[in-house]
Amino acid sequence: MKARQVFAVMLKEVRQMARDRMTVAMMIGIPTLQLLLFGYAINPDVRNLPAAVADMADTAGSRALVQDLFATGVIRPVAGARTPQELQALLREGRIKVGVVVPPDFERRRIDRREAMQVIVDGSDISVQATARQLAAMPLDGSSGVQTGQISVLPLYNPRRVSAINVVPGLVGVILTMTMVMFTAMAIVRERERGNLELLITTPVSSGELMVGKVLPYIVVGLVQVTVVLLLGSLLFQVPIRGGLLDVYGASMLLIVANLTLGLLVSTAAKTQFQSMQMAFFLFLPSILLSGFMFPFDGMPRFAQWIAEVLPLTHFMRLIRGIVLRGASLAELWPDVLALLAFTTAMMTLAILRFRKRLD
Repeated sequence: MKARQVFAVMLKEVRQMARDRMTVAMMIGIPTLQLLLFGYAINPDVRNLPAAVADMADTAGSRALVQDLFATGVIRPVAGARTPQELQALLREGRIKVGVVVPPDFERRRIDRREAMQVIVDGSDISVQATARQLAAMPLDGSSGVQTGQISVLPLYNPRRVSAINVVPGLVGVILTMTMVMFTAMAIVRERERGNLELLITTPVSSGELMVGKVLPYIVVGLVQVTVVLLLGSLLFQVPIRGGLLDVYGASMLLIVANLTLGLLVSTAAKTQFQSMQMAFFLFLPSILLSGFMFPFDGMPRFAQWIAEVLPLTHFMRLIRGIVLRGASLAELWPDVLALLAFTTAMMTLAILRFRKRLD
């Protein structure tokens, strides 16, 4: 082996990489993105959980205790309720993560040193459960005169804190995001590389018809993947499906189409299949880290939450956990449904506008 020849090949490879702007961007962009996400956005310390209070005692002592809980910064009031049933409805709809119940005989319970308050928790997110238990054990400032030992925690939907029950529904979204974006990201590029785009140019097919035709076959593939994950999750890990199956598949369809249109947009920007794979991975990384699948959404700083709200996986996580674990319907989770529809419309419009039925 001659060093001169090895050096010549190495120099050629370096020059080739330098000419590929996408590769250079990925080399710098991926580690930079990971550093920023893990350094600034990822925070396991959950704060500012959306909460509501049903204070059925409405005494000076009960109001003081509620203010003590809010003063910890762990929960923040976002809605009101009059009964525990209303709190559970808010939890099912995903509008709150924590519900505080103060019974009518609060003062008597406080004197008898019995359970004076109950904290109802959305157990579909294990990190929220752990934070709520810490909240109940926190030393308060004493203005209420109630010891925290008199506060009980009631986790709904996953009281045994089985991780698979929390992970499997979210895994549906992760798999669909990874595969759907990847499949369609290479669709147009593959046609160009194989020379099939020339044939499409001579046909009367419009840009919109071509895009829709590219998307439709993968919808079936996505629905098959959903079925496989949910079936294995039920058989192997006893993951319950408390909501309607039609709602489950409806939410999955929304994510599938959203990811397929995103992949189509990527395919119109990439010049090679390798570039399309790089771009898809670049999009997949923030989706899995910021969506709430791995790390608690409420623990992220505000700017990271704004970014996460743009990602389809974030809204699907709320939908699938709400339907599968909390028994909610798509109608009850309508804000996230509208968000996915808006995302799909925007991505499809951009993909059609960018696509040109001609060879560059």
